[in-house]
Amino acid sequence: MNPASPAIDTESVTALLERGRTLATPVLRAAVGRLAPPMDTVAAYHFGWIDAEGHPTAGDSGKAVRPALALLSAEAAGAAPEVGIPGAVAVELVHNFSLLHDDLMDGDEQRRHRDTVWKVHGPAQAILVGDALFALANEILLELGTVDAGRATRRLTQASRKLIDGQAQDISYEHRERVTVEECLEMEGNKTGALLACAVSIGAVLGGADDRMADTLEKYGHHLGLAFQAIDDLLGIWGDPDATGKQTWSDLRQRKKSLPVVAALAAGGEASERLARILAADAKKSESEIADFTEEEFASRAALIEEAGGREWTSQEARRQHTTAIAALDEIEMPQKVRAQLVALADFVVVRQR
Repeated sequence: MNPASPAIDTESVTALLERGRTLATPVLRAAVGRLAPPMDTVAAYHFGWIDAEGHPTAGDSGKAVRPALALLSAEAAGAAPEVGIPGAVAVELVHNFSLLHDDLMDGDEQRRHRDTVWKVHGPAQAILVGDALFALANEILLELGTVDAGRATRRLTQASRKLIDGQAQDISYEHRERVTVEECLEMEGNKTGALLACAVSIGAVLGGADDRMADTLEKYGHHLGLAFQAIDDLLGIWGDPDATGKQTWSDLRQRKKSLPVVAALAAGGEASERLARILAADAKKSESEIADFTEEEFASRAALIEEAGGREWTSQEARRQHTTAIAALDEIEMPQKVRAQLVALADFVVVRQR
């Protein structure tokens, strides 16, 4: 581990993630069970509950960071963690709606070490099931029938719109020669930060927190989301496929203008200029031509990004966003134990690539 990295309370983080998964999963399964066949089965496959043949499996359904945050959010407002369960499930449904659509739009064939839904069940089912999960998210909240549930739904729909804005920006940037660091951070704040921000406020809102507390928790979540995405961007180029479940150089294969790439292009110098020329030529190539690149060609582009400083800048940006997220927690009153747990989760996000 880098000496500058925050220390992780692994036991505490593992317990928080497991609690989020344990409390949210039964309600999530019940929600998915409302879907008409075959969407219920397709969704169950996506969540890792069954295999492609429909047999039950103990598959990987993700780290459950967002459910953990939603339950902690309720406790930050002085409510029981169970109060945050509908919010945890709603956020998880929206998150997985986005994954189903993103995998299709990005052409990703692997997620969590197995074939994606569109690869197994076809593009139409990936679209339909994603839409259905989005609708379920709002249904889960609104059927609570309280004023606070209405406030929570408003925050979720706003976050969902920002998430979609971010995906649209991400796609449009793939075909541009240059994207500024500011544009990239705005895109990632929408695509990742908005839903994490919602996750860490929605439980508090359901617990009766006022807007000041909810907005401040969202500030923590927004910057945590930017740190999370910065690490994801590093993993998207240099991550171990055995750990990420994706192809080597996955973001380079998709010509994504992620933070390491954008920072390297903005750095100036010989490596930056060479990278700019190569990526400008890549932008004019067809997807099939990019797919025919050798491992060495992708590796050479990654080496130029690192030489130009994109890898180090992104690593430092993750730490900057982490620091800003933690500072936000000092703006509001909450139980000290809850604050410590939110800090532990933030630390986990920033050093999870080590």
